[in-house]
Amino acid sequence: MPINSHTSWLESLQALPENAPAILITVTAAKGSTPRGTGTRMLVTAQHQYDTIGGGHLEWKAIAHARLWLAESAEHNAAARHLDLALGPSLGQCCGGAVSIMLERTDSWTTEQKLARYAEFQQQQAQLPHLYLFGAGHVGSALVNVLQQTPCRITWVDERDHLFPAHLPLSVQTEATDCPEAVVVHAEAGAYFLVMTHHHGLDLLLSEHILRKNDVAWFGLIGSQTKRARFEHRLRERQISAARLATMVCPAGIDGITGKEPGVIAIAIAAQLLQLWAKTPTLPDFASITHTAE
Repeated sequence: MPINSHTSWLESLQALPENAPAILITVTAAKGSTPRGTGTRMLVTAQHQYDTIGGGHLEWKAIAHARLWLAESAEHNAAARHLDLALGPSLGQCCGGAVSIMLERTDSWTTEQKLARYAEFQQQQAQLPHLYLFGAGHVGSALVNVLQQTPCRITWVDERDHLFPAHLPLSVQTEATDCPEAVVVHAEAGAYFLVMTHHHGLDLLLSEHILRKNDVAWFGLIGSQTKRARFEHRLRERQISAARLATMVCPAGIDGITGKEPGVIAIAIAAQLLQLWAKTPTLPDFASITHTAE
């Protein structure tokens, strides 16, 4: 069974041919210890699956139900179906929790239903943490490779547009500009910022603009303690207060990882961001979602 783990369910759904048979599986409730939380989704076709609801026998059983449904005609089987599964001995999983899932035939959606569902999906995506990443060098590229597999949105900024990969998931939007400070000015409130450009002068300029904003969730700057000391001196000269300077995280990355390789630095920073994002849910509460499929 081919598994496309690096292609999101939403991206795959949007890429399906018109009226192509497919089942959208959604975790609608999760109690106790479960592989994934409410709001988690995956897409199943006759040959492929996109994303995961946690693997194991739970996922196998959900896919089996989806494939059986795909073998039927969609014309008279449009209503969503529901399964309640206990993650105990009967499923060969020792999580001990319980999961409710909903299966929907996307090829039975009317045009109005499809538009409504896409609007719902976009609204949910907008609730994910938003990282503005400045710099498409080795570390920036390695970091995007890691974070694109996590629930977040990334605006990736660099004037060197040739450094951006040709294919990126929908969660990663690139912006090639020679005026990156304007991106900071117009960034959405509550966003996260990470600066790692190819030029210390540009790092300093971006740091100043970020520290002048009063709606920043977190600001990380790649570099050493020496770089931090020099930046603090220059930023104080530009009337950035000590309180604002204290919010600047430099060096960025969790403690205890000392490697200098781009991949190592990227993992250390990704772990730090995931710790921050774990303090608030990264998927919306399913109970708050309005469904038009039923």
